[in-house]
Amino acid sequence: MNSEFDPSRHQLAQSRYFEDFEVGERFVIPSRTMAASHFLAFQAASGDNHPIHYDREYCKRLGYKDLLAHGYQVLIQTAAGAGMFPHVADASLIGFIEQSSRFLAPVVAGDTLYPALTVKALKPQRTTGVLTMASTVHNQDRVLVMAGEQSYLLRRRTPAA
Repeated sequence: MNSEFDPSRHQLAQSRYFEDFEVGERFVIPSRTMAASHFLAFQAASGDNHPIHYDREYCKRLGYKDLLAHGYQVLIQTAAGAGMFPHVADASLIGFIEQSSRFLAPVVAGDTLYPALTVKALKPQRTTGVLTMASTVHNQDRVLVMAGEQSYLLRRRTPAA
């Protein structure tokens, strides 16, 4: 038995609190090429059976080069858990409290998406704070295909008086 090992200290990153974040801090999320299997999995999970998401010939008749991704399928690429933010916030993260997004350009099968979260605002409260991040998704052609915001409730290290 190793008495020096402490499972509670086995962390991917050192935990930070609300006060430790700065506006402009960026958290990239690994890129992903949208394969047909992603469309199939999303269709199964969402129940969205519109042919624009699974019928290539239907998409071509409408002028798309391939299957068109559902907006939520693009949005989920910004899930904070796919990147470092929740590991960094760790003990201070209370919850994901709000999300909004705008879909600015089509995403089709074969596109590679590059999601990122950037700290946009920090609103301190007495014992907590709201951290708001700009969420973006660009494609392989550097086109911004989705923009939005996500807000998280974090604990403060030292509650305000």
